[in-house]
This record gives sequence, C-alpha cells and structure tokens, in this order.
Amino acid sequence: MAHKVSFKDKDMQVVIGWVLRLGVIVSMCIVFIGGMIFLWRHGREVADHHTFTGIPEFIRTAGGIFHGIITIRGRAIIQFGIALLIATPILRVIFATIGFALEKDRLYVFISLLVLAIIFASMIGGHAG
Repeated sequence: MAHKVSFKDKDMQVVIGWVLRLGVIVSMCIVFIGGMIFLWRHGREVADHHTFTGIPEFIRTAGGIFHGIITIRGRAIIQFGIALLIATPILRVIFATIGFALEKDRLYVFISLLVLAIIFASMIGGHAG
C-alpha cells in the first residue's frame, strides 16, 4: 500500500514564510558586508557637499553590479543586497502561484500570474535612474 503525501495550504504558508525570512536575512547580511567593505575603503574620506555626484555608473546595470561584486566593491555589494531584498516579495508571489497550482485553484493561479505580469511589466517599462 503506497502512502500518498499531500501538499496542504499550511505547508505552502510555511515555505513562503521561510522564503520571506531567508530573503530578508540574506539580503541584510549582504548589505552589511558591503557596508563594511565600503567603510573599510572609504571611511576616512571627507564628503564634498558642494557638488552632487550621484550614483556611480558601475552600479546602474546588472553587469556592473556583478563586476563590482567580483572586484569586491562595497557599493556594488550593497546594491546587490538591496536588489535581493526587492526580489524577495516577488519570490513570494511565485511560490504562492506554485502553491495555488498544486492545490488546483485556477482562479488564484490566474490572479497570481496577473500580479506577476504587472510587476514585470512595471519593471520593464519603468523609468529608473
């Protein structure tokens, strides 16, 4: 007699809770490490408040961020941690969609996919920087 394991709503809530917790904790640690590296390299610099410098070019693109991580630049590591923090609720919606699909709840799968489509459309069509 085969034992059938069923996936329940409570199980999905536990998984989603861990995704959210882990995303926040990991991103917080990455931002902290990036901040420490930034302070280690630039902590003694005197800020010039007379001129506005803005965001450096190397952290405006994903490629620049990953290159900055490889070269151990604090600002790039901080930027990656912030991007991970922003991605955490998006992962929550993805996991919720998977949970609704496993429960065969078509209405909530549709609603979750619609939310994801809106998020991605706003990310692509947004005017950042």
